[in-house]
Amino acid sequence: MKACTFFGHRDTPEKIEPVLQATLLDLIENHAVQLFYVGNQGAFDAMVRRQLSVMEKTHGIRYYVVLAYLPEQSNLLAEDTHTLYPEGLELVPMRYAIAARNRWMLEQSGFVVTYVRHDAGGAAQFKQIAERKGKTIFAL
Repeated sequence: MKACTFFGHRDTPEKIEPVLQATLLDLIENHAVQLFYVGNQGAFDAMVRRQLSVMEKTHGIRYYVVLAYLPEQSNLLAEDTHTLYPEGLELVPMRYAIAARNRWMLEQSGFVVTYVRHDAGGAAQFKQIAERKGKTIFAL
């Protein structure tokens, strides 16, 4: 099954959401992507989750919010049925957990959607890693 993941800045502006929506529709309808992995930090991830939640109902796709940290029972996300915690991540020091989670998502996916406007931060770093690995990238 074809899969996609996402890397974008925490402060992504809302004006990107229509472009994100169109990109997701293209991935589903023209590239047969049916499985999506997204993080849970920042505005970009929130936009992606919002769109995937709608498209799950309208297009029958599956998506998982991939956690970098084990949640406390009282602190589970509202969409906890969509959460996934990669095996072995509990062995990674907390300061490296997001990067390790991002690597895991990248390894599962052939497609990557990015919103990168500057070279600093994890979004830019993982876009470069995706390019080196030959992933199909959709830059917003």
